[in-house]
This record gives sequence, structure tokens and C-alpha cells, in this order.
Amino acid sequence: MYKILNNIKDSNDIKKLTLEDLNILSEDIRLFLLEHISKTGGHLSSNLGIVELTLSLFKTFDFNHDKIVFDVGHQCYPYKILTGRKDEFSCLRQYGGISGFPKRQESPYDFFDTGHSSTSISAALGMARARDLKGEKHQVIAVIGDGALTGGEAFEALNDLGFHKTKMLIILNDNGMAISKNVGGMSNYLTHIRLNPKYNQLRKKIKGKLNKRESNVFTKAVRKVRDSFKELFLNSLFFDDLGLRYIGPIDGHDLKELNRVMKQVSVLDEPVVLHVITEKGKGYKLAEEHPNEYHGVSKFDLIAGVQKSNKLTYSDAFGEVLIKLAQHDKKIVAITAAMAGGTGLESFSNQYPDRFFDVGIAEQHAVTFAAGLASTHLKPVFAVYSTFLQRAIDQIIHDVCMQELPVVFAIDRAGLVGNDGETHQGVFDISYLSMIPNITVLAPKCPEEMESFLTYAFFLSKPVAIRYPRGGANYPFKPLKELRMNKWEILENGEDIALIAVGNMCGVAMQVKEKLELLKIKPMIIQATFVKPLDIKMLKQLCGKNYRIVTLEDGSLIGGFGSEVLRAVNSFGISSPILSIGYEDHFVHHGNVEQLYQEEQVEVDQIVKKIERFIHDENYQRS
Repeated sequence: MYKILNNIKDSNDIKKLTLEDLNILSEDIRLFLLEHISKTGGHLSSNLGIVELTLSLFKTFDFNHDKIVFDVGHQCYPYKILTGRKDEFSCLRQYGGISGFPKRQESPYDFFDTGHSSTSISAALGMARARDLKGEKHQVIAVIGDGALTGGEAFEALNDLGFHKTKMLIILNDNGMAISKNVGGMSNYLTHIRLNPKYNQLRKKIKGKLNKRESNVFTKAVRKVRDSFKELFLNSLFFDDLGLRYIGPIDGHDLKELNRVMKQVSVLDEPVVLHVITEKGKGYKLAEEHPNEYHGVSKFDLIAGVQKSNKLTYSDAFGEVLIKLAQHDKKIVAITAAMAGGTGLESFSNQYPDRFFDVGIAEQHAVTFAAGLASTHLKPVFAVYSTFLQRAIDQIIHDVCMQELPVVFAIDRAGLVGNDGETHQGVFDISYLSMIPNITVLAPKCPEEMESFLTYAFFLSKPVAIRYPRGGANYPFKPLKELRMNKWEILENGEDIALIAVGNMCGVAMQVKEKLELLKIKPMIIQATFVKPLDIKMLKQLCGKNYRIVTLEDGSLIGGFGSEVLRAVNSFGISSPILSIGYEDHFVHHGNVEQLYQEEQVEVDQIVKKIERFIHDENYQRS
């Protein structure tokens, strides 16, 4: 099946291959990726696009000594295949299998854990400075996409690197996209370089002249002319002005050119930016035509392609409701950090382009930008994944909540997201939001509640966060039509315990109820519509009636909902027993959500056993 791939036993075997062999190997790797990712799911488009670049890196460098950091890391599959993990790809992102991101504990070839954007240059620069302090000689490389380059940390690192002139190589893997199409000034700048025919024609002509002449005087003269024309055509020598040697752009799928240039830059004793143009999804027509749809995929049929589910998701419901509300309120505006498709804002962006803002991969900027909008009496909604919002905690505190500005945070992928693992599990948002004054935190139990929750958020005219999970409902609920300020909803009456659940854990609570009733235990099921502030009146009533209280949340126990309930009950001076169920003090690794629930002891049968013991054992109390 594979012509060369199975013969690669060690990454250094690649150095022995001819150019023809490398081109064949690139086809083998793409075939391997398609066959395996279609069965396991994972990041597809980005990995199809980086194959030749990865091979050229192995051809030039030796990662038994040299170090590499992949920004975000979702494009590291070819690298993993060639560093001894090919036979583990049937378990990619599966419980107990290899991660879809670089993991130091997984392989000595993974030098830094990544998963969030714009960190690679900073991490690689730290490694390069450590190398110099130790008197070592190895190469340090950061591979960063043009999307990740829009993140603020990347600019901070470039500023440091250019000023101190530390030797390292930055490979700018430019495919014109992050998950969605890139936006912003940096994107326009790189596009200008990519598409300027005069510059590229001139570059080729000058390169030919330099190769034919040996005169140092002539060479210097031509280079001076080249630099003048380069500045004329590109308007701004951004990287050069920062103090970095810029080379490119070059074709990221031309192995001959890649190998030639890579060899040249490997001997330069200065910070270098090598600009490489690649095509996201290359080699698979459907991914080439729809790279955003094939960025991250579940299992799919290679012939039919990715099929969308008809099930209503929270993201879809959010997008539909926002359009509906915006029709009647022109002050509503929407913000995304390069995630319009993932957060359900694509239709809004098409219908209201003047009221839609994609700020790139820049969550800190997005939050303060939203605060600025809110300060002028607009009604901004920032739709963002839970794991990415944590990158902007200071801005939430300082720029939104301290000024009580009415920004709505639509927090998608709250709770466990599954196969992407530690860097993407949205388990900390309750904890980090609960500590901040002036913010209200809401959690719907089903997608159909999105309209009443968003309507309430705009009505409140204060900072509001609405957290909801990936996918759709896990139980057939009748949606709550209207929120009452700081009031929880009783879903089922009962007399033995009060089970208070947050968001999608209400569905789990209903399944727990069915099993508890078989044990002659009748629980009251309560939806914690308001995660913050708590429904203090209901809590006092429960304590006054001697209910044992169980809290159930899809988040970290430390600083979480259960912790806040316990703190509130203690403040009453009442010693009511409380059992808090959620995630313990560790990072949750990758696997499907059902397996992770089992691992984290929050699966239905496990919860039933905990509650049964909680009821019958006077000395048992967990919080």
C-alpha cells in the first residue's frame, strides 16, 4: 500500500532519501493521514498541508539534538508519524492513545506541550536562550501559522527576539487560514507578499543574477537594488524592521526549493523568519475546497465526506437566536476570535456584516474591544470557547467587570469536550468567573433555552456569561421560557435529597433520579439556572427543611459551583451535609466524553453509588 513509509524506521532515514523518494513519501503520508483520521477523527486540513514542510525539516535538521515547537500543535501528525508513533495512529485522540497535540510525556521528540495559539515563538526563544547560556550548539525552530501570528503573545516574542538577536528559526507556515479564514492587518500584509507578482518576478530574476556573478561589488549592488524594490513593493519591511532576517515566500509543497532554502537558513547565525506558503487540505479535494469544514473532524467516509448532523446544537441555537434578537435590536453586535463557524456566528456574519467583528486569534483584545463597544451603549456578545476565554481573565476583571460594562460572554464548549484533551477541556470557567465581582453566570440545560437566556442577558445590562457544552441536549427537557432574577428551577420534586445540577448535568441528574427511585430514594432535581449569584433563598429553604444537598457540575471542584454552595451554606450557620460532584484537582486527558465521565467518577451509576453512600453514611461528606 505504502511505497516508502513502512521503510522509515528512524527519522534520520529521511536524510538518505532522494528528492523523488521524498515526493513519493509525501503521498504515502497523505494517504496514511486520510485513512486513519477518517476512522478516528482529528485535525485533517492542517496536517495535509504541512507534509512537505515536515519532510524538509527532517531532511535538514536532526531532532535527536535540535528542538522544534509547533504552534497550537494541531499540525504535528506528520511529525508524530516520522518519530516512531505511526503504529499508534489507530488510537489517535482515543482514550489511552496518543494525543492530537505535542506532549512531552508522550515522546522525547515532543519538546513543548502546545494546544493554544501564539505560544511557539516565546517557548522556542526560551529554549534558544537556555542553549546559549549552556554553551550548546543545537538549532531551535518554531513553526507558527499565519493565523497564530495574529495573537498578541507572538508579537511580544518577536519584539524580544528581534531586539536581542537570538539565533533561532521561525517558520511561518502561511495557508491563509486559522480555523476560519484569517483576518486583520497581519493577514493582509502576508497576502500582499504572497500575491505581489512584481516582487516575486523580481526575486527570481535577482536570484539568477546572484547565482551567475561572483563579484562582491556586483553582488552588493544587486542586493541593494533588491532591497529597494522589496521595500517599494511591500510597503513595510515588518520583520526586517523588527531585527529579524526575512526570507521568502517560498512554495511549501516544492521539496527541492524547501530543502535548498532550509539548508541555507540552517547555517545563519541570527534570528530568521522563513515564510512558507502551503495549501490547507492539500491532496484531498474536499478538504482543499472546504478547509474550514475539514479542520477538525469526527469519523467520516472518505468518499462521501463529512456529514453534518441534523441535531440542534447549542452553538446553532445561539447563532439562530442572536440573529432573531438582532433583527429587533440594532445595538446587538457579535465578536469572534477567529471562530465564527465553531461558535455558530457564520450566519450572523453573513446577515449583519457591519455588526460582526472577527478580531483574529486575540482573545485579550476581543474582551477589551467588547468593553469599548459596551461603553458606547452597544450590546456586544463575545462568542468563545471556554478554554480560550481563560486567556483573557485579566481583561474580564479589569476592563469589563470592574466597570460593570454590559458584555455578554457566550461560552461554548464548556465542560468536557473529549478527544482534544487537556488544553481544550472547558472545566475552569465556573471557577475563574465565580471569583470575579459584578458578573452573572448562567447555564441552560438544553439548546432551546438559548433565547430566554440571551434575552435575559441583554435585559440585565451588566456583564453576563452563558456557559454551554459542545453538541446538543443529553435529555428531552421542556425549555424554560423566562428567567426570574437569581432563581433556580425545580425540575422534579422529592424529599430525600436536593440534587442541584449545572447546565447539561441536569440531563445526567435526571438519569440519576431514575436509578435512585429504584432504590426508594426520591431526589428533588434543581436546575442551577444561575451559577452566580446563587439562589440564596432556595438554599436557605433546603437547609431549613434538612435536605441533604448534592451539587453536580461539569467543571473543576476547586472554586466551582459546589464550592460556592458550601461557602454560602456555611455563612448561614447551618451544618447541612453537602456532597459536591465534579472534577478533581488534575487536568483531564483525552478520550470520548463517556469514557472520561467514567474516569472522573461522574458517570450515572457512579453518582448513584456516591449519593447512596452519602445518604446512609452519617460520616460521609465530600465537598
